[in-house]
Parts: sequence; C-alpha cells; structure tokens
Amino acid sequence: MERLNENKVWHLLYQVMDPEIPVVSVVEMGMIREVEINDDQVQVTMTPTFIGCPAVQVMQSEIKSRLEEAGAQEVRVNISHNPPWNSDWIRPEARQKLKEFGLAPPPRHNGDFEAALLEVVKCPYCGSSDTSLKNSFGSTLCRAIFYCNACQQPFEQFKPI
Repeated sequence: MERLNENKVWHLLYQVMDPEIPVVSVVEMGMIREVEINDDQVQVTMTPTFIGCPAVQVMQSEIKSRLEEAGAQEVRVNISHNPPWNSDWIRPEARQKLKEFGLAPPPRHNGDFEAALLEVVKCPYCGSSDTSLKNSFGSTLCRAIFYCNACQQPFEQFKPI
C-alpha cells in the first residue's frame, strides 16, 4: 500500500459527504481546515457549520474510517470552532451542487450579515426572485424555509452564517 501524502488525504476527504446534504463533501462545504501527516499518523482539523451540529460524530467517523482504510495507522479528527465556520467558506462547486439539490445557497457576505439577510433569495428550481420567507427554521438549524411565488415550489436556503 502506498504511503499517504497530503494530496491523497485531501482526495479521500473530498469523498466524505455531508450527511445532511449528501451531494457535497465536507471539503466543498469548507469544514476541513487543515491536514497534517506525520509518517502513518494523520490529523485533520474540522470546523462544523454549527457548534451543535448533530452530524459531527458521523463525519468524524467517516473521515477516520476512510483514512484508516487507505493506510493511516492513527487518525485524529479534531474539532475547532476558532475561527467559527462561516458560509463564505462554501466552495463555488458546492454552491452549484446545493442549488441543483434544491437548496438555495447562501449569499457571500464578507462579514456583512445584515446585507446578506436582506438579499433576495432566488428559487433554486426556476431562478425567480419572487420568493418569500416562510420560516426562519428549516429541517436543520442551518436552513430556512422559503416559497417561490413563480413556480409555487417550497424550498430551503442554507442560511448565511
């Protein structure tokens, strides 16, 4: 079995999907902050989207399993909330995948949350801007529920954080 290197580890991490949004990986969501390799030991630093994210243990387990299968003798998946995750970390390819999944991606905000919250949310199905917020709380803490008046489709938006 070939030795693990940083490129191989990142490749494997791209295959670990977000359990709550199975079309995007933890890397694409910007949750993987750092990878360190020392011989056959791998340390991954992960910042979940929310402090109370219920999927953290599932993601840690999946990361550990994939890296051990690839030859890592010891894997540590450290959780860090400093700095806290923010939705600007979502990679462009993930934003497109979110939209195709029917989940409106959050706007980029560069720290200006008020402007992001006031921005019109486009429907991921038809692209219309004629949408309205129905509930600030969706199926998970990181989502809000909207309704598209044009195609009459309800949808969720990943909140700008």
